[in-house]
Parts: sequence; C-alpha cells; structure tokens
Amino acid sequence: MSSVLSVKNLTKTFPSGDRTITVLDNVSFDLSAGDTCAIVGPSGSGKTTLLGLSAGLDNPTSGSVMLCGYAIDSLSEDERAAVRSEHVGFIFQTFRLIPTLTALENVMVPAELRGRSHVGDEAREMLASVGLADRTHHYPAQLSGGEQQRVGIARAFINRPDILFADEPTGNLDADTGSSIEDLLFKLNATAGTALVIVTHNPSLARRANRILKLRRGAIELDELQQAASHVSQSA
Repeated sequence: MSSVLSVKNLTKTFPSGDRTITVLDNVSFDLSAGDTCAIVGPSGSGKTTLLGLSAGLDNPTSGSVMLCGYAIDSLSEDERAAVRSEHVGFIFQTFRLIPTLTALENVMVPAELRGRSHVGDEAREMLASVGLADRTHHYPAQLSGGEQQRVGIARAFINRPDILFADEPTGNLDADTGSSIEDLLFKLNATAGTALVIVTHNPSLARRANRILKLRRGAIELDELQQAASHVSQSA
C-alpha cells in the first residue's frame, strides 16, 4: 500500500446564525507507510477537525479522504468503524482507559472487539514493550499519568495498525514524562512501520516528525518536509 492516507481538497463548514464558519479550507496532503506527520497551529486553526475527518470520525462538507485504500467519506458509519478497527489506532490526551479494567484488559479490548481470541500473551508483550511488565494487573487509578498513556500506546498498537492518530499525546504530562512518551511513540513507529499523525502544540514533538503541516484559519500555511530527529533514548 503506497498511500496510507490521501486527503484531497478537504473542507468543513458549520452554519452559525445567518453565516457559515469555515473550519477547514481546501486541505490536501498524502502520507505513505511509516511516515510521521505533525499537525500544528494555534487553537481554533482546525487541527483536531482535520484529524477527525482523516480518521473517518466525521464527514467533510466537501473533498475526499482515502484511508488505507478506502474512500471513507462514501462509507456508512458501520463501514467506517470496520475500517478503523482493522487499520487504525488512536492515542488521546485524556488517555480514555476503561477504569474498571486492568492495564492488561484495557490493552486487550481492541483485539477482542475485532474477534481475536487468546490475545493475553500478546497484550503482556505490548505492556512489556512500553515498560509496564510489572503493571499488568493495576487499574488506571493505580497508575501515574505517564503510565496510563503507556497503556494507551500499547492498546493503540495491539492490532498493528497501518496508521495511528495521536491527539496531543503529551498534553497532560510533565516535560520529562512527555519526552519519554515521545521516544516510545517514535520507537514503535519505526519498529512497526505504522504511519503516525500527531496533533500537538509541542514544538519539540513536532520537530521529530518527518513532516510538519501548519494550519492557520483552517488552511495549510506551511507544509514542511524535514529530516526526522526522532532519536530514541535507551530508557524508552
């Protein structure tokens, strides 16, 4: 699969009284397998809207999205959900772990929703890969913020997605913990070959991506290709 994500002339508008608000304005970009892309820009510039449309969580007003070979804007909600289950992983700023499940059980959920069985050992391996081999039976409330986000990362990678969308993945973490989470994301990206799309206000995180898309007032102000500086620390 050459292009994992192809966004063409994407526009999103909302009615507001007697006028129309344009949240995204004619945005286009493509990502291939293993690419890393940071979406940056001021608050209200359309970053999270672009991520949601790219992942098929919402429909554009006009334009198209090809996600892992599927024209998702032409699919039903159930069909889009099936594409996400098969090909997509998500990491959120607020972790979104299920509080009544252990770390191990949280990681297993996406695999079980796909009908996979006997994934306990694989989930343990994923937790070990993010440094939580000794936290498998802890509940979210018993974990620090950084540990909860590591569980979220293990959960996102359990189905070996073709593309992973991360919305402010270090936004609720202190600088040192956030740095270790950055290392982990890029380490798993390199190992699994998963394309990575990150919405972030963090300049240092954005600079680690191969590509930076800067939005302003819903349009692409800057599309910059760069040499990734995703050096992974030995502690990741």
